[in-house]
Amino acid sequence: MESLGNDLDVMPTADLIADLTPDVDDAAVDASEQAIIDRAAEWAWTYVAPRAETWERERRFASEAFASAAAEGLCGLLVPPADGGKGISSVALARVLEEIAAVDLSVAFSLVCHNNLAGAVSRRAPAELRARALPSLVSGERVGAFLLTEPGVGSDAAAITTRAQRDGDEWILDGAKAWVTNGTTASLLSVYAQTDPAAGHRGIAAFLVDGNSDGIERTAGYDLFGGHGLGTNGISFHECRVPDADTLVPVGQGFAAAMEGIDLARILVSAMCCGMLRTGLATATSYVRERQAFGSRLADLQAVRFRLADVATDLEAARLLAYRAAVALAAGRPAAVMAAHAKKFATRAAERRLADCMQVMGANGARRDHPLPRHLATARLTHYLDGATEIQDVVISRALLD
Repeated sequence: MESLGNDLDVMPTADLIADLTPDVDDAAVDASEQAIIDRAAEWAWTYVAPRAETWERERRFASEAFASAAAEGLCGLLVPPADGGKGISSVALARVLEEIAAVDLSVAFSLVCHNNLAGAVSRRAPAELRARALPSLVSGERVGAFLLTEPGVGSDAAAITTRAQRDGDEWILDGAKAWVTNGTTASLLSVYAQTDPAAGHRGIAAFLVDGNSDGIERTAGYDLFGGHGLGTNGISFHECRVPDADTLVPVGQGFAAAMEGIDLARILVSAMCCGMLRTGLATATSYVRERQAFGSRLADLQAVRFRLADVATDLEAARLLAYRAAVALAAGRPAAVMAAHAKKFATRAAERRLADCMQVMGANGARRDHPLPRHLATARLTHYLDGATEIQDVVISRALLD
């Protein structure tokens, strides 16, 4: 790692970032889950950290990270141990992904999408489909993707137009999906499609589709200002035939299943924002303690101290919202509104406060010798993941007023 001005190395250590991690309620994470969290953090710092800038610079899916994560057992975190997975709670999953996002959000969110699909297959798939699909997802042999968003629909999931028409013992898929995380590489696609437009959201079903099937076209990865490790692209279907036996969620249950996965993902995105913000705060505090300016340390200037105090307060608040929602979900309580509050606050806090962390570092805050510029770019993307911020306002205001 290069040093920044005055021979300062501002790359924070994993230990320093860990010091900024408040404890989660002991009852929410057991010893075996904590071991998985600790191992994930070690993996992120030893494997992902040295490579994350390369994936971003090369603007491509972090395929090596996914393969390494599979070897670490991070591809079946929600799948029961009887099926080869880890079977951890939503709270422990949030902690795992917070640790990985503290290093790189792209790798973390890629694993969110894959684990969410593996978990859905383990819970929802008919026995025969479950037996065929689950082992390769848990092992990481196949990369999974969640296909709900469409080019002309955005966050209005109930309005999807991709059609699934029954033809004997097959379904024929036609339509286009957008913003598909893992899409450039994914070999198993969870596709949400409308079987009966007149039925609205009650006509939606989900299908597991082999990524090499005839009738599938993929765009190149989107050219973004950050987050290229996600491998995000568009995927279209042209008379793509899918056996009825590959129906993951039957007609009438697809919309509810999608929302279930999205509520979890919103909580996980909130926790991942906390991970990035922890790194930002650790980086900035490490820098200002050592940097000399105007005859003293930057850390001795009240403006710097108070700005970082605001960062620390927002980090605390974001974590409380994120893990309150995670605990509720793990306990089987309604968590949609809690998840919306958490995602709305955490995404805003991450973007604003990462910028503050960079600001107290002066011009050196903008250099890519440390992860803050990469984190700031992906913090902006979190505003759109699993529902734009305005959709969180819809969920919250509906609970307040309707």
